[in-house]
Amino acid sequence: MVRMLPDEALARAQKGDPAAFEWIYSQLSPLVLGYFSGRGAEDPEGLTQEVFLTVFTKLTSLQGGPGALRTFVFSVAHARWVDEVRRRARGPVLTGYEPDADSRTSASAESVALDRFGEGNIEELLTALKDEHREVLLLRVVAGLSLEQVGDVMGRSTGSIKQLQRRGLLRLKELVELNQKEAS
Repeated sequence: MVRMLPDEALARAQKGDPAAFEWIYSQLSPLVLGYFSGRGAEDPEGLTQEVFLTVFTKLTSLQGGPGALRTFVFSVAHARWVDEVRRRARGPVLTGYEPDADSRTSASAESVALDRFGEGNIEELLTALKDEHREVLLLRVVAGLSLEQVGDVMGRSTGSIKQLQRRGLLRLKELVELNQKEAS
């Protein structure tokens, strides 16, 4: 349904009458919203607001009556739609992530270590670590605690736990490499 604006609505709005702005907005905004929705805009409400912000700031220089107003509103709407299309073309294509369909996954370090060395050998490697390194690694890997939680359990700062974990993993790597050389 085409809504007609009374001639005096534009003249009153050009003089700054808030009621006239409200009337123009209430009559034309559903049409602009429908235009953006029909075009598949990501945010049709936001674009509609942008259109009327532009229209109302330039309303005083508009000439030609309600027909010119309608034409101007949809000219601005079209320009905003073109901007939207260009923005989409420049931006990255976002897709959802489905972990089950991702073939790039790999086994966890814990699984690889257990498969490669067996549980008995892992226990032997862990006993070769310093007590604090072993404690951090067991709380992080076996118990699944966060750095902060391990810090709370051990009464240490998160930074300290990070360092203990790093040193423990480096030592564990050295031990694993040494065992591999001995096994070869």
